[in-house]
Amino acid sequence: MHAGSVPCAHACGLERGAVVMELLEARGRARTAKRYTVPGPNPGPALPWDRFSAWLECICVVTFDLELGQAIELVYPHDVRLTEKEKTSICYLSFPDSYSGKKSTEGRQTFSLMTFCSKLFSCESFYSILKYIYFCTLCCYFLCEHVGDDVPGSEGLHVKVSLYLEDVIVFCSDPLSQVCQHLWRESRRDRAHYYGFVYFRQVKDCTVKRGYFQKSLVLISRLPFVNLFHSLLQLVAPEYFEKLEPCLEAVCNEVDQWPAPVPGKTLSLPVMGVVIQVRIPSKKDKLGTSPLKQSNQENLLPAPLVIPTVHELDLFGCFQSILIHIQMLWELMLLGEPVIVMAASPKISSDLVLALTSCIEPLRYCCDYRPYFTIHDTEFKEYTTRTQAPPNVILGVTNPFFIKTFQHWPHVIRIGDVRMSGDLPKQIKAKKLMKLRTLDTKPGIYTSYKTFLHKDKAFIKRLLKGIQRKRPPEVQSVIVRRHLLELTQSFIIPLERYVASLMPLQRTITAWKNPPQIHPFIKEDFMKTLEYAGPQLTSVQKGDWEGLYRRFFKSPNFDGWFRMRYQEMCKKLEILHLEVLCEADLLMWVREKSEVEVVDLVLKLREKLIKARVHQLSVRADLLEKLELYLETVISSLPDDLQVMLHQH
Repeated sequence: MHAGSVPCAHACGLERGAVVMELLEARGRARTAKRYTVPGPNPGPALPWDRFSAWLECICVVTFDLELGQAIELVYPHDVRLTEKEKTSICYLSFPDSYSGKKSTEGRQTFSLMTFCSKLFSCESFYSILKYIYFCTLCCYFLCEHVGDDVPGSEGLHVKVSLYLEDVIVFCSDPLSQVCQHLWRESRRDRAHYYGFVYFRQVKDCTVKRGYFQKSLVLISRLPFVNLFHSLLQLVAPEYFEKLEPCLEAVCNEVDQWPAPVPGKTLSLPVMGVVIQVRIPSKKDKLGTSPLKQSNQENLLPAPLVIPTVHELDLFGCFQSILIHIQMLWELMLLGEPVIVMAASPKISSDLVLALTSCIEPLRYCCDYRPYFTIHDTEFKEYTTRTQAPPNVILGVTNPFFIKTFQHWPHVIRIGDVRMSGDLPKQIKAKKLMKLRTLDTKPGIYTSYKTFLHKDKAFIKRLLKGIQRKRPPEVQSVIVRRHLLELTQSFIIPLERYVASLMPLQRTITAWKNPPQIHPFIKEDFMKTLEYAGPQLTSVQKGDWEGLYRRFFKSPNFDGWFRMRYQEMCKKLEILHLEVLCEADLLMWVREKSEVEVVDLVLKLREKLIKARVHQLSVRADLLEKLELYLETVISSLPDDLQVMLHQH
């Protein structure tokens, strides 16, 4: 680590203590916004509803009031405080649209939704965070100038600001505007929404003025575990409509005893006399592996309810009327195109939207999506305006009114009831957008999009033959998922290979300098690699792969993927730098340095140790202990007054 311009501070007439205090205060400010507690081996006792909140935010009961319309009747636990905006959103989304579904007088429906979480980023907290980030950017700029952190000059002020806020790393050429845009994008993604899982019941009831009993039980969670929570609803809802609130209280108390949803763990979750057995997905899972199967637990009586996967939908069931268009739908999802899904019920629309977003796994779908969207949504005006291009979002709708409202959108999927043509489900056709005019528009995919890749006829033929031969639906789903996975992997492997080449060589990392910069992603350089290391190495799919990549570079999915990979590489550099530091002879180095330079070294080492723990970097524990020992030894070599100052900060 070099001390850069520290001697200049002495030239300006600053005293030793003033320089040290300036360093301490400047570096200290970067950690005042959010304090982190490093998990210890013996965590304290769980708070009330602590385990419950790891799975669910709350359970809501929404009823229909003749004077108020949809209204929240009950929220449990009672200490949960929803904002008015959240309550309104939950109320309108938890009832099927009056135009949707069959005209039956009685029945039940289960479906999924996403509702805005205003508590995560209220206006006040948003601007407070923005001000703090701007301040930290200026602090980092000051440190770069006066303490010696290197700033690449070719691209202006690209200051790396590590805020310990949601592990976000912000890169900005204009500190204010770009940070604002970044936070606004982040606040509108999954972390700014709750997932909702609805059980709606309608029963004819002469005692009610309207003639029908209508009520919805809604589970609100931050976890997208569709299969788990719908299974939980199927157990809880019928019992709730019999026993009312005492049932919810008992269920919530049972959920509060569940173990934490730790990735990679297989858990047994007891509720209402049934044990639900699930496995929490992990990033380390091998893609395409078989789901959870019934385990040999003879002691569990009755036998557990095994949910093979908590989040993966039945892709074949969702796509069975649009199988011949899977190739096009995959491209639309990859490119983050605006898509409307019109269906007869919230169940069909929400399942199809969620299935579409999972098409490009393991690539993360980074655009917004709403499994069920109504005219009462707060963003209805933004999405229906014709003064600007439609946003990158997928909306699931049921009201035929949207046919006219969304005529300017580039891709509309209208799904009807699945009809059979002999032994096969009738496939809907791709049609021109101009035909999307009337409320009774027939099912079809209304788009002018032309695919970059050719249709895989062999894959479609295999699926259709499977239907004729009565192949089990779950096997068909596995075939669909594997095909989409292989397609995505063939697309992403050349990108991963190129990004790996941007990593600095390990021999360039030294203890006395900051880690070297990651090389920039140059799109034209990547395109040149496609000739010898493109998708043709792993896929037989023919078509304009180069054109697909160029279009992908303009999509939010590329932005999200590259930002995540960049953060991973930054963490890798931090790990390598820490390992080099641990092997260096720091005590020999500090003997030849001034006190100010030694203090700067101490502060930087402390910052690296905090990062290693907060970000849970995969550094060996013995190396961290060795570095801490070095740190204490270096501090003890300083005069007493500086030791006191360093221990206080």
